[in-house]
Amino acid sequence: MNTKISKGRIIKSTLLNVLIWSSVAVIALILSGTVVCILAKGLPHITGELVTSKPSLLKGTVGILPNILNTLYIILMTIIVVLPLGVGAAVYLNEYASNKKAVRIIELAAETLSGVPSIIYGLVGMLVFVQFCSLGTSLIAGALTLVIMTLPTIMRTTQESLKTVPDSFREGALALGAGKWHMIRTTVLPSAVDGIVTGCILAVGRIVGESAALLFTAGMANEILGLNEAVMPGKSGSTLTVSLYMYAKERGDFDTAFAIAAILLFLTLVINISAKTAAQKLKKDI
Repeated sequence: MNTKISKGRIIKSTLLNVLIWSSVAVIALILSGTVVCILAKGLPHITGELVTSKPSLLKGTVGILPNILNTLYIILMTIIVVLPLGVGAAVYLNEYASNKKAVRIIELAAETLSGVPSIIYGLVGMLVFVQFCSLGTSLIAGALTLVIMTLPTIMRTTQESLKTVPDSFREGALALGAGKWHMIRTTVLPSAVDGIVTGCILAVGRIVGESAALLFTAGMANEILGLNEAVMPGKSGSTLTVSLYMYAKERGDFDTAFAIAAILLFLTLVINISAKTAAQKLKKDI
């Protein structure tokens, strides 16, 4: 048998490897350059006063503690609502729905909604939650708007993760006498934990980085709110991204804007690591 590889095939393989590694290098260079630039310009301006106080025009001080708390409140409220909805919808579409045509239509709608500009969600949120539901410009209105924005992402990533679970897992559980819901809860969902966590991370990334929709729904107030106040209608609050926009665009204070950007990077990293750690612990416990 002639196992000699042709010269043309070697050239194509080498060229493909060069293109792949060049793409990796370009992406790594852009990512590392962006992170280094933000940290280099932002870290020197992060002070204890900045992260532990609120801004005051009378005192001439700059503080982002209300913005940090509001960001955490928005993340918490959004995830608490969207995670059960998204996972439940994915489970129904993948495990229970029998009308495949309807499932394809819903999947297409979800993929379409995930690409809608956030400013449109902001306008819809303002009309529905702020005005029609009489929640006013508030953190809860902003969180509900972000629920609509992130629901397609969590639903589709969970659904695709459920599709990767082998049918033999389901058949084995059913053969041992498990009911359908018991089989899903104890066999299918634990096997799809990685996909669910990925969806959560993508959703949190969009929540943390969102500003346009929150300008219309959550507002720009800089008062320190407790958790019980944050869920009340009419309690407006500015998140870190909204605050970054205000400092950079409206006030021209780029030092504070870069400091907020560095804090956002750190916050996103902590949330992602926490989500991955929780997923690994959950898989071990199951």
